Amino acid sequence: MRKLTIICSLLALIATLALTPETHAAKQEPSYQKGEYGLTKDQYAPFPKPLASYDEQKSEDGKMDLMATLKHRAFQQNGFNIVATIIFVCAIVHTFLAGFFMEMAHKHEHRQNKLNEERGRTSCAKPEDDAKCDVSFRAHLFHFLGEVEAIFGIWVIALVGAIAYFFDFSQVIQYVGHDVNYTEPLFVVIIMAISATRPVIRFAEMIVGKIAGLMGGGAAAWWLSVLTITPLLGSFITEPAAMTIAAMLLAKWFYDKNPPAKFAYATLGLLFVNISVGGTLTHFAAPPVLMIAEKWSFGMSYMFMNFGWKAIIGILIANALYFLAFRKHFAELKTAETDNSNSKRWDQREDAIPLAVTLTHLGFLAFTVLTAHHPALFIGGFMFFLGFTQSTGHHQNDVSMKSPLLVGFFLAGLVIHGGCQGWWIEPLLMAFQDQSAVLTIGSTVLTAFNDNAAITYLASQAPSLGITAKYAVLAGAVTGGGLTVIANAPNPAGQSVLGKYFKGGVSPVKLAISALIPTIVMGACFMLIPSSGMTQDPAQPKADTPPTQQATINE
Repeated sequence: MRKLTIICSLLALIATLALTPETHAAKQEPSYQKGEYGLTKDQYAPFPKPLASYDEQKSEDGKMDLMATLKHRAFQQNGFNIVATIIFVCAIVHTFLAGFFMEMAHKHEHRQNKLNEERGRTSCAKPEDDAKCDVSFRAHLFHFLGEVEAIFGIWVIALVGAIAYFFDFSQVIQYVGHDVNYTEPLFVVIIMAISATRPVIRFAEMIVGKIAGLMGGGAAAWWLSVLTITPLLGSFITEPAAMTIAAMLLAKWFYDKNPPAKFAYATLGLLFVNISVGGTLTHFAAPPVLMIAEKWSFGMSYMFMNFGWKAIIGILIANALYFLAFRKHFAELKTAETDNSNSKRWDQREDAIPLAVTLTHLGFLAFTVLTAHHPALFIGGFMFFLGFTQSTGHHQNDVSMKSPLLVGFFLAGLVIHGGCQGWWIEPLLMAFQDQSAVLTIGSTVLTAFNDNAAITYLASQAPSLGITAKYAVLAGAVTGGGLTVIANAPNPAGQSVLGKYFKGGVSPVKLAISALIPTIVMGACFMLIPSSGMTQDPAQPKADTPPTQQATINE
């Protein structure tokens, strides 16, 4: 009960902090003068400068000069734009060095353990005298620097320093406290925590297990089922939930059986890519789709007819290619399964869960999805959910909050940095809007270095973007969502669950290489398979349809 009280108190504090800016917004006036900096009325900090207030630099033929535009924008507001982007790039480089920091942490930890043994301290706490082992500050420091989920939060400190230098500290409060929207990080924390509970995992395992049973029920059947069915479920239970469930099932049925490192990385890369595109069957499950669905009028039918069925084809092709490439290793996984069958922990027990308990968990999951844009509701619902898990504790495992909170911290840091990167992303997209192939590939590459939801959000700020360009941007964003951990919001959730199976942590380079083939497959499906309805922009009324009637159709 004490643990429940502590968790509830923390979540109440988070909800208060998240909602405080909205509450204050109704009572306070922005800190700048009206019309100053060209800011909108709902922006509190004098940065980032709104994209519409920049002047495009034209070439001799009247078209936008990309390099001149970037150079002109880079040094706006006394150079803040370029400094903010340098800090963002440093954070990205830091993610690629995470493995190095973890190795250094293990090295210093081993050295300290050796010193403790030489001093006769074999345990870290002796009941008779409460003595504790000496700890290595360097080991803990390097371990912290090697936590991928903490990296963007760490570099927020540098961004805060830059804001205070170029403006003043009050603008840090205005930007971080008022202008940045933390709804998605909060939502991911809650949906991850509910999705990782025992009843939800067992229910998903039952569905996937039925499909695996039709294919023989072996290791290969489970591998194929998890990597095919779970990503598609993400279109209905949201991608963060699908990632959490898929990672938990792969941990049990695949990674616990010690696959070869190459196979382990290939599976992780395939999982990330499949989850990224698997949420495109609907308009509410994938973060990059959510960012533009309302503004571009990309409804459920449009998403399925132009993206969803192509994603299914791409997932099947990519899974088949990796299955054929690693099929000889499945026999080894099957042997490992037999050898480890008697070493189950209590939290891996197989006793039945009452249907009412499972349905209640699914009800809380559905409520969280339906209220995804309203933190007060889904956090309040989570409070009741925690109470329910306590009252049915004999059917539950502990509700783990460590991984969800770390992932939420990661995403919060990402949106803080991402809000200052529009000055260079928007002109890049606009410069190639008439070249759909280039735009798709460019969007895919950009996604690898920035969250794909940020890419589509920034694209939605370009009012003159045509339907072909819109399609290309979204296709590229979801296609590149598996290349890096930061490319798609649910990826940190998967790494948080599966990272322990990779020595020294997940290598960003190996992950990118492993995800490259399915990324190419998905890109080819979106670019080469024609879409019958893509030529008509759903956000624009049809030529022979009255505006009032078209508004009714869009609704």
